[in-house]
Amino acid sequence: MNTKFIFISGGVASSLGKGIIASSLAKLLQARGLRVTIQKFDPYINIDPGTLNPYEHGECYVTEDGAETDLDLGHYERFLGVHTSQANNVTTGRIYHTVITREREGAYLGKTVQIVPHITDEIKRRMLLLGQTGDYDVILTEIGGTVGDMESQPFVEAVRQLQWELPEEDCMTIHLTLIPYLHAAQELKTKPTQHSVQMLQKAGVKPDVIVCRTEHPLSEDLRRKIALFCNVRPGHVIQSIDAWSIYQVPLNMHEEHLDELAVRKLQIENFNEPNLGRWKEFLQRLAHPSHEVQITLVGKYVELQDAYKSIQEAFVHAGAAYECKVHVKTLQSEHINADNVAELLSGADGILVAPGFGERGLEGKIHAVRYAREKGIPFLGICLGMQMCVVEFARNVLGWKDAVSTEVNTQTKHPVIDMMEDQKKTTIKGGTMRLGAYACQLEAGSLVASLYGTTEISERHRHRYEFNSKYLEDFTKAGLKASGRNPQTGLVEVVELPGHPFFIGVQFHPEYKSTPENPHPLFKGLVKAALDNKK
Repeated sequence: MNTKFIFISGGVASSLGKGIIASSLAKLLQARGLRVTIQKFDPYINIDPGTLNPYEHGECYVTEDGAETDLDLGHYERFLGVHTSQANNVTTGRIYHTVITREREGAYLGKTVQIVPHITDEIKRRMLLLGQTGDYDVILTEIGGTVGDMESQPFVEAVRQLQWELPEEDCMTIHLTLIPYLHAAQELKTKPTQHSVQMLQKAGVKPDVIVCRTEHPLSEDLRRKIALFCNVRPGHVIQSIDAWSIYQVPLNMHEEHLDELAVRKLQIENFNEPNLGRWKEFLQRLAHPSHEVQITLVGKYVELQDAYKSIQEAFVHAGAAYECKVHVKTLQSEHINADNVAELLSGADGILVAPGFGERGLEGKIHAVRYAREKGIPFLGICLGMQMCVVEFARNVLGWKDAVSTEVNTQTKHPVIDMMEDQKKTTIKGGTMRLGAYACQLEAGSLVASLYGTTEISERHRHRYEFNSKYLEDFTKAGLKASGRNPQTGLVEVVELPGHPFFIGVQFHPEYKSTPENPHPLFKGLVKAALDNKK
């Protein structure tokens, strides 16, 4: 069987959930026994989102191979349970960078370099790249932005050309639109969808299926009307009604026969009905919790929920494992000080201090760590959160009042967190941090080893600063144990506080590897400790 390609575009408005629709369809095809992956093509000029402020673009997701990618790749991995890579996220900036570099090398033999064919050829090459590995039966490609955006036009043109170049049975296009509900008229309006599809068709792309995001069910009359005016077959207009959880969407899409439409259009023979047993078990636990806890997430970017998307989802997974509803209360670390920390954290059954960069809000994170340590509140610190728990311990237990990270003060006498040696000569910011999966050796008998059930793990990283190992003996004597270290470099990856109900700091990002069917052990541990603390 040839590799099949499904292209998913969006119109009318952004943030309709193309990533969730792509992930849901991919999950259904995977559940039918097909080998599936998803890739995201983003229209912004940045090479990758690694240098973007989380307020601009939400969370930066990191893959096993160290690619800094769009947060949608987190959805892809959580739904499919398989790793993505550098090849799964391509931006306009990366496309132009490749083409311009090749032009400077003389690769185009003196020809005038143009959007068509040179830019579109590079887009097509990358769209087809994963299909050449032989690892996948179906590749879904999500086109970022909305149809009609100036910056999205080269991607739409590339899809148009591929519709023409690929065998008809190897290519499918899906267009996601909005059907708004006008409360004054008490009716759903199809005109925005008609205009969006017309704009797509003017660009030469004919959608095979239209998925309509809606707050209210679509009647058969409305579906036929959309099909008629948008030139798609009857039955190929389906609804994506607001769901109580994003993890319910695959089941909704199956009820709408989206996966059946796909296998028939792509002429995939001998396909099975999707096996979603474990997925449904997860949803059952998620929908009917027996317990609830409150975890306070202390962070710098809490005004935008997508800034901590993977952490939020990891709590969903871990909570379902214990049939527990996890209420995540976000708290801006800038607002925390010594006088109000007890009041702001009073209702917390557990505390997570989140990742981040820069000086803003660090003192608030340190106050939150101290409160968790002294009050016996279950605590997990991630990346910068781990670094701040080291700073807090140095200041308030070891008595080094000037202890801090050199990210904040290079002149401190106690640089307990310091820049990694291989980072000190780096001047380029994008893609130069310690990125991707690295091995970690856990200390036998430690709390973290008991949570993982092993002493050898691999986790993903995104940082420039590290625990300063020259102070390790001081911390160990005072009671803060380095229970996880990189076996090659000795880098301290995990610290924990024996005698505390649950106090762990990790330099890596465990949230990136949590999925509904395999919740991350650290998040499960924190939720379980929070449940015990509440009791």
